[in-house]
Amino acid sequence: MNERRGVKTGGTAPRNMPAAFGGGAVIGILGGLIGLGGAEFRLPLLIGLFRFAALEAVILNKAVSLIVVASALPFRAGSVPFAEIAANWPIVVNLLAGSLAGAWLGAGWATRLRSETLYRVLAVLLVLIAGVLLLGHDPSARGPLLSGPPLMAAGLAAGFGIGAVASLMGVAGGELLIPTLVLLFGADVRLAGSLSLVVSLPTMLMGFARYSRDRSFAVLGRNKGFLLWMAAGSILGTFLGGLLLGIVPGSVLLPVLAAILLLSAVKVWRHG
Repeated sequence: MNERRGVKTGGTAPRNMPAAFGGGAVIGILGGLIGLGGAEFRLPLLIGLFRFAALEAVILNKAVSLIVVASALPFRAGSVPFAEIAANWPIVVNLLAGSLAGAWLGAGWATRLRSETLYRVLAVLLVLIAGVLLLGHDPSARGPLLSGPPLMAAGLAAGFGIGAVASLMGVAGGELLIPTLVLLFGADVRLAGSLSLVVSLPTMLMGFARYSRDRSFAVLGRNKGFLLWMAAGSILGTFLGGLLLGIVPGSVLLPVLAAILLLSAVKVWRHG
């Protein structure tokens, strides 16, 4: 194994495709219940259960996340029309201006980190996202915190940070974008979910473009079947999770999900 990149130089061991579908579905349900694609839960599964190296897991996670996010926008169109999203284009442009740069640099950092260091970084980010789920998810909108140039500057900074984190972990970034849209821009949480998807898509594509320049990107070609099975399961799970909304109270769900992330962080840290 290449220790700096965390890339397996030998052949790829066969992996259970039904397990990929089932794992993707379960994680999709978890993500769908809180309005996310589930990538933050998928990453530890790719590393722990399916034994992908850290950078390979990040790239596969980003590929599955991209498919799930692209499918989520039409799913939400019934409750959040595209016209309503288009009316908030200044917010999207503001965040994108920072997130695209962050995504490019974040992907570059990931490809240069030693394998052990990348595992450590991923574990710390999982802990931070657990904190966001507990403290920052689904707050009540009270109007923008700032206005004018200070708001634009804050949006650029937030977008950059979110783009970098999303690229490093291979996630869409919704767990960070939604609180930012609600707290910083005063968006309704329902609208924030769709706006986060619009920001996430080009941000993920930018990170993907950067990863394509690294030899680890070949993991997608070697695991096309695995990727499609997990993506199919994730889309189904996200759809089912959305149907289950309201059955499981958030006061119970969010602490459980945060605990899962914390346990995953410990496992990823030890894996390094």
